[in-house]
Amino acid sequence: MNRFEVESIAETILGMAGSKCGVLGADVMYFFAESHSLSLLDGAPEENSYGVSGGIAVRVIGRDGRQGVAYGNDFSRSSICDMVEWSHANCLASEPDEGVSLYDGPVPGDERSLQLYDESIARGVPSEFRMRTCMEMTAIARERDGRVVSVRSAAWSDSVAESFYASTAGARGWKRGTAASCGVTVVLMDGESYEMGAYGHGARYMEDLDGVEYARRSVDRTLQVLGGKPLPTGKYTLLLDPEVSASMIDEIGDMFCASEIHKGRSLMAGRLGETVAGSCVTLVDDARLPRRMGTSSFDGEGVPTGRTVLIDSGAASAYLYNLQHAAKDGVRSTGNAARSLASLPDVGVSNLTLAPGSESRESLIRGVGRGFLVTELMGLHTINPVSGDFSLGAKGVVIDNGVAGAPVAGVTIAGNLIEFLKKITSVGSDLEFFGSTGAPTIVAEGITVAGD
Repeated sequence: MNRFEVESIAETILGMAGSKCGVLGADVMYFFAESHSLSLLDGAPEENSYGVSGGIAVRVIGRDGRQGVAYGNDFSRSSICDMVEWSHANCLASEPDEGVSLYDGPVPGDERSLQLYDESIARGVPSEFRMRTCMEMTAIARERDGRVVSVRSAAWSDSVAESFYASTAGARGWKRGTAASCGVTVVLMDGESYEMGAYGHGARYMEDLDGVEYARRSVDRTLQVLGGKPLPTGKYTLLLDPEVSASMIDEIGDMFCASEIHKGRSLMAGRLGETVAGSCVTLVDDARLPRRMGTSSFDGEGVPTGRTVLIDSGAASAYLYNLQHAAKDGVRSTGNAARSLASLPDVGVSNLTLAPGSESRESLIRGVGRGFLVTELMGLHTINPVSGDFSLGAKGVVIDNGVAGAPVAGVTIAGNLIEFLKKITSVGSDLEFFGSTGAPTIVAEGITVAGD
């Protein structure tokens, strides 16, 4: 459907929903996406798919804060009527809640300065290009080292999407974006040692991807830990590789969402102004970084997005909010409402960035006497968000007197997240984004590693 048709249907839905008895207001979300993907297994096609997804949803808000959602992908008159009836019924069946409202300010439209739309993707990526890229990544990975026994996956995907938001409070806004990704998974063997590893990236613009480099790095990173042995149990200086740092930052970012704070599911509750990390740690949520995967002009409630400093030089400084939780705390929404067609607005992160320092990764390694460069952490989802306690499997490389050496595997890092954050003494200059999270190398002193 074109934009005029979508807007007309949205107005019809809002009119019907807003006229229901006991309704404070309503909003509508429309989403449509088209995607292609290709993956090769040892050079042979494994998956080659095309798909479309999307639909339209209506949320009805009662005067007592009850909410109900219904959605579908049938735009016929009868289906729309049913959708409104279901959302109203769901609203009546829900519990009253505080702070639920609609945004009544201006909604920013597509902003070219955010650079979210690559015309070369939108026009259609040729199937020959996808195949050529995957074949090239396969060849590069195979040639990189003789211990590569399988290129388990060489994959490419691209997509284009657009969405529309409208409410009975007068908010109206369109946004659109593109995305592409590619990466390689390899299997290496050396005698009886076996290791599988992967590397890849996603981006808004095709020109920001480098499949050849990703193929090389997938092999090199896997080689680093091939044949790894446990370290002696003891205290080490830990260096977290940027990808590992980013995965940990992901877990920390969720703890600053006001919805988690209100539900008692975050160790950051009540810690604003308190030192929660080393002074070199500054963590920012910024939905307005050009070309980034988490960038958006407005959130799931039509509120303009922005930049929020969560940790400022080691001190917890702010939480992330949608309209409801902002009203409960007597503050303004930070533009972090997150929702799908089937869900009510919650709070989510956008682009999380651990601010880089000035020292290179190589310099950080040279400064370590007895250390462990961590290239993979396993079990991050098991971190207790309330207590911060964790026990994580790890792989990487031992560091001895400033030199990276033998591969490490079969070790465990256990402790408390706040204590770990406070032991971070340096942050590297090698900032790298993985999805919507950016982080450099992190150095943490005196961390217990359990091995032999």
